[in-house]
Amino acid sequence: MPEDNLSAVLHGIDDLRLEQVPIPKPGPQQVLVRVHTVGICGSDVHYWTHGAIGPFVVKEPMIVGHETSGVVSEVGSEVTHLKVGDRIAMEPGLPCKLCEHCKTGRYNLCPEMRFFATPPINGTLSRYVVHDADFCFKLPDNLSFEDGALLEPLSVAIHSCRRGNVQMGHRVLVLGAGPIGVLNLLTAKAVGAGKVVITDLDDGRLALAKKLGADATINVKGKSLEAVKAEIISALGGQQPQVCIECTGAQPSIETAITTTRSGGVIVLVGLGSDRVEIPIIESATREVDIRGIFRYVNCYPTAIELLSSGKLDLSGLTRAHYKLEETLEAFKRTQKADVIKVFIQC
Repeated sequence: MPEDNLSAVLHGIDDLRLEQVPIPKPGPQQVLVRVHTVGICGSDVHYWTHGAIGPFVVKEPMIVGHETSGVVSEVGSEVTHLKVGDRIAMEPGLPCKLCEHCKTGRYNLCPEMRFFATPPINGTLSRYVVHDADFCFKLPDNLSFEDGALLEPLSVAIHSCRRGNVQMGHRVLVLGAGPIGVLNLLTAKAVGAGKVVITDLDDGRLALAKKLGADATINVKGKSLEAVKAEIISALGGQQPQVCIECTGAQPSIETAITTTRSGGVIVLVGLGSDRVEIPIIESATREVDIRGIFRYVNCYPTAIELLSSGKLDLSGLTRAHYKLEETLEAFKRTQKADVIKVFIQC
């Protein structure tokens, strides 16, 4: 067995260190994974800069990272569907598999969920990690390790579109053209949405969204809510969207979603901002505009793999940057710049 298990360990705010940690041993139903690629998520950066996200506080050293692909290095005694050398992606959350949520197929809501790089659970920015075999998914030959890491944020978009019940021909508004917004744009298109309009404050992000297939892009900077609403409806041929996917968590954006969505439509709240937000709730209630949340994803990895491997969804247009594990700090700083959709670390 190798002894090198260099890992990116967060000790507190602005205190990210590269350290050697013991290589874990897989249990009977687990596999040891030689990590290949980890995508950096906004949550990883937030833990680094703030030391917490909501009730999840970094109280002791924690390995960061959760968007992960790699190669099976060792298999537990009861694992039958994976073998040494298999290329895999790891779904980062492990539910209890016993509670009502788990048994009814909504394991993402399991109160005992253990999720990579959510305190106090260690993440995957290491040479080697152990994971439950039933949450490891073999990658088809035509998917890269980067595709495998991107399955995690893509699963968020798939779950968002499912929660919004996006269907063929639907008019969809995506608010926010960051990584998750762009993936929602691509997913909505892949499942048959008719027109997709996307908004943001940044012209560069909107230009990329347009290149990736948005039917219209709208820069909302400095505009009134009424002006933005009128521009959205105009871009949709004088009609309102049936589904709004809100990816910013910003109050004006949430209000835009509520006032712009067609009566009887759906808003999916994906972006997380302030704990409390003032919204025109009567507008939503009296027009039967459903407001739905999402929490991560559930049963989405197989769908994500099929969409990518079949060519129905193409991620090749996403802008990227690449770093080595030894360059983790530089990679985190690059993620803060937000000049590319995804920063990858090769382990």
